Amino acid sequence: MASDSASRGAWAGATASLLPGLLLCLAVTAIAMVLQGVEEHLTGHPYVEALVLAILMGIAIRTAWVPGARFKAGIAFSAKQVLEVAVTLLGASVSLGAIVASGPALLTGIVAAVVLTILASCAICRGLGLPVRMALLIACGNAICGNSAIAAVAPVIGADSRDVAAAIAFTAVLGVLMVLGLPLFVPLAGFNEHQYGVLAGLTVYAVPQVLAATVPISLLATQVGTLVKLVRVLMLGPVVVALSLLAPRLPAEGATGKAAPSRLGFFKLVPWFILGFLALATARSLGLVPDASVAPISKLAGFLTVVSMAALGLGVDVRVLARVGARVTLAVTGSLLVLLAISILLIRGLGLS
Repeated sequence: MASDSASRGAWAGATASLLPGLLLCLAVTAIAMVLQGVEEHLTGHPYVEALVLAILMGIAIRTAWVPGARFKAGIAFSAKQVLEVAVTLLGASVSLGAIVASGPALLTGIVAAVVLTILASCAICRGLGLPVRMALLIACGNAICGNSAIAAVAPVIGADSRDVAAAIAFTAVLGVLMVLGLPLFVPLAGFNEHQYGVLAGLTVYAVPQVLAATVPISLLATQVGTLVKLVRVLMLGPVVVALSLLAPRLPAEGATGKAAPSRLGFFKLVPWFILGFLALATARSLGLVPDASVAPISKLAGFLTVVSMAALGLGVDVRVLARVGARVTLAVTGSLLVLLAISILLIRGLGLS
């Protein structure tokens, strides 16, 4: 009985220590989601998603007021454990069957585009003198799915929260510009609706942004763009697994300071939330995840991701971001231009019509 009472007391104490920081993150999340709702009502599309708004508000709050010690545990919990649950839940929205049905040539091309973009983007970032972990964040964000990829990769490679926030902030700005500017590219490139859908799916960061960039063109462009985008999202699992194997060999620059042991077991090399992501994706493809539950799970994953981004923002000193801003902007812009070039070459090379 005494041990049970002690356990309950310890659990209550741990929960109480998390509550202030968690409530602060939830408050920022609520405001961000309300602002996104207003934006959707006024424009019809969330050009700036709640995820981006949350991290920007978190940074603004952190700049004006430094949260005290009682908030730290809850903020740290939201930035790590909450994010890991969100990444796991993303697997439920991925259907392997629909991806395979799109054809081997396109699938191979998309995988090649992601891999080439990551390699080229890392080279650009390192050439500009950015730390290796920052380079990986920017490369994966541009190549796969923007903010979500950055958020998923960060805990695997031990990236510093300042690097995560910087990568997301600058990637978010270019993501909005892509949504606004990509439809103007159709007449310049001479693409038809199908080709434009492939281009949007390969280059635009988030699924809602793909919809925003393709709906003004046609229904066909929207359907093709969404499918191609889902293939890119599926690449997140293998890429993160590969990075988890690479992480112990990365140099110390830009790390969180947690040293990796020289020999790691399987569940250390492959984080539990990546295994969860792949398990849910497999279950979804086998029909074990009912269609009716996909939308609620995806919404929950999105909500938890916004909470974790609010936490990341609350841990960032904007003065540090200002010191790396120019190089990060150049790196993200260069990486995006490489992605555009690779995507156009892929479309031309495959002869998509």
